[in-house]
Amino acid sequence: MTGRPLMAREARAGLVLISPTLTITLVVVVAPLAWAVMFAFQDARLIDIRRAGVFGHYTVDNFTYVITEPGFWTALTNTLVYTVAGTALSIGVGLVAALALRDRFRGRTLVRASILVPYIAPVVAVAFLWEVMLNPQYGLVNTWLAQPVAFLTQARGTFLGLDVPVALFTVIAFEAWRYFPFAFLFILARLQALPRELDEAAVVDGATPTQRFRHVTMPQLWRIIALLSVLRFVFTFTKFDDVYLLTGGGAGTEVVSVRVYNFLTARDDIGASAAQAVVLAVVLVAFLVLYLRFFGGGRDDQG
Repeated sequence: MTGRPLMAREARAGLVLISPTLTITLVVVVAPLAWAVMFAFQDARLIDIRRAGVFGHYTVDNFTYVITEPGFWTALTNTLVYTVAGTALSIGVGLVAALALRDRFRGRTLVRASILVPYIAPVVAVAFLWEVMLNPQYGLVNTWLAQPVAFLTQARGTFLGLDVPVALFTVIAFEAWRYFPFAFLFILARLQALPRELDEAAVVDGATPTQRFRHVTMPQLWRIIALLSVLRFVFTFTKFDDVYLLTGGGAGTEVVSVRVYNFLTARDDIGASAAQAVVLAVVLVAFLVLYLRFFGGGRDDQG
């Protein structure tokens, strides 16, 4: 019978140990989230926020308003394009960089450290640097082009037969450049842990570099790339600062997170802003459910 009191004491001790983390989570995450959801169902303006409360008048008008408001579906499409393209490019560039810097060479440590600069540099500084470099009058990039291109304005271009805003591709390129070091670190760590014997055996069997990458290296990177995909998708889908600092959401680059900010600041409409944020969260959760449904239960790495 002494085992049960001991288990009870251990349970109480565990509860005491996790209580600080649990309290911080409730205060910093759960409470603001519940507050935002509550505002999403109320007609709350910034001027009368003191009168808004738990017992206010609840309605779904905010959701109807933000969904039917002109520009919502365009912003949602921009968000999906920005997220998918930015995620794919950042992981692709990170994979190439990790493969290129996998082996030893003189100055490898310095090169690896320099790759992290875009990721650790302040976003305000690098966004300003990109604005200066892409300026059509005095930007460095346009000095290399036969005809100046207004990368961050209303200019449009043709891609796969579609007329698309150039600024959207610019912010996608910025996203890929800024966050490929994140993927680089994960993939390089996995590459360093791969057994060399498999690659050496493939070389002895006469496999080409492409075949070794496809049949030996890539199968062992699949799980880490899937993890990176979901992490970068979540981070990019809710990204605000990169787009806002480069274009302010204009020139065809408005994403849903920028609309949330505009509803709150330009219109002082807390209810609509919270409803827009809830819609953004619901769409994100739907994509995560799909990911877990099709990729979360995959088999473990082989070899």
